[in-house]
Amino acid sequence: DSVRKRRGRAKVLAELLVTIGTDEQGVPMPAKVIFVRDRNSRKWLALLSTDTILTAEEIIKLIGRRWDIELFLKMAKSFLRLAKEFQSRSFDSLVAQATLVCCRYIMLELVKRSNAGPRTLGNLFHAVCDELRQISFTEALALLLRLREETLNGAVGFCKEQVQQMTERFIETLTRDFRERLLFSAPGKA
Repeated sequence: DSVRKRRGRAKVLAELLVTIGTDEQGVPMPAKVIFVRDRNSRKWLALLSTDTILTAEEIIKLIGRRWDIELFLKMAKSFLRLAKEFQSRSFDSLVAQATLVCCRYIMLELVKRSNAGPRTLGNLFHAVCDELRQISFTEALALLLRLREETLNGAVGFCKEQVQQMTERFIETLTRDFRERLLFSAPGKA
C-alpha cells in the first residue's frame, strides 16, 4: 500500500494500516500507524495503535493522556521522591506518602501554570480581559456584606438597625488597615 499524505497543515500527516506479526494462533495482528507533526520542530512522529477501529484523532488523544501520566510518574519518582523519601510496609503510610507527593505535584503545577503566561486563541484572551474587571478581595468582601445586609433586611425578625449593627460589629473586629480599605471600597461609603 502507498501512504497518502493529507493536504495542508493538518495535525495528522498520514495514517497507514499495517500488520505487525502474528499472535499465538498465527493470526496476523493489524495495527494503525499515524504520522503527526511534532509541535516543537518541523519533524514528524509515528504513533502505533493495535486498536484499528479508533480514528486517528482518538488515538492521538489517548496517547497524549498516556504520555501525561508517564510524565507525572517520572516527576513523582525522580523529583518528588515518591519511592525514596519514605519506605514502609503499612498501607496507610504508603497512601499518606503518595498523597503528599500528589499535593506537591499539584502545587508545582499551579505555580507553573500561573507563571507560564496566558494561553490565547488569537486576540480572544485580550478581548475577554478587557471585558472582565478583576475586583480586589476587599471589594468582593464589601459586596458580600452589602448583599448580606439586603438579604437580612428581607428576613423576618431583623430590622435595618439590627442588621447595620451586626455589620458594624463585624467590621470592628477587622484590623485597622483592612477596615479602612473595606470602608473605602464599599459602594456608597467613601
